[in-house]
Amino acid sequence: MKSGKKIEFAPYCYLVPSMLIFAVFLFYPFFKTIYLSLFMTNKMGQAKLFVGLQNYIDLLNSKSFQNSLKVTVVFVLIVVVGGMLLGLVAAVLCNKAFPGIRVFSTAYALPMAIASSSAAMIFQIMLHPTVGIVNKLLGLDINWLNDPRTALYCVAILTAWLNSGINFLYFSAGLGNIDETIYERASVDGASGVQQFFHLTLPGLSPIMFYTVVVNIIQAFQSFGQIKILTETLEC
Repeated sequence: MKSGKKIEFAPYCYLVPSMLIFAVFLFYPFFKTIYLSLFMTNKMGQAKLFVGLQNYIDLLNSKSFQNSLKVTVVFVLIVVVGGMLLGLVAAVLCNKAFPGIRVFSTAYALPMAIASSSAAMIFQIMLHPTVGIVNKLLGLDINWLNDPRTALYCVAILTAWLNSGINFLYFSAGLGNIDETIYERASVDGASGVQQFFHLTLPGLSPIMFYTVVVNIIQAFQSFGQIKILTETLEC
């Protein structure tokens, strides 16, 4: 007995144009790159000699690659942890109503509206070895952006601050979904503010915490403008 259910092909036809675009601009370059990575190529990028995994072995054994990997890990850790901490602290401070809360909320969210290149140029002036306000306040004479030992941390701190604005909005939305009555019951039971934060606030933010971590990691890897501007004169 034949089934009366018809297979609709129209929805699949609508996907064809987008799949073709993905195939041409995403899938083909991806697999082409993997294929070429198994060969020695000429200056035109044409595969000449099959070497298997030797290119990957040489890359993993390269001191330059190992150093780049180390720098990247340190940079991402500082950006993710620093940006999330700044956003979380700001969100917790603005979670209670008080006079001027709108002004503070706007100030905390402001970094997300500032272009990375503009922030980097301001930061560059602040860290200038002779006229920068940082050296003036600390009474130091350090060329922060021209020293490999400090340049990484300066760029990472700026990037963390730039990301803190969107993190503030994420955590503010998460705090708004936590039932206020649980804090009242905890206060009646004698829980301190610190205990409420670690046992009520952080668990209540867990649904949005993972998403925020992923977004911050992606933003850290996409950082370019501030790195280019702040380290273009770096002498390694």
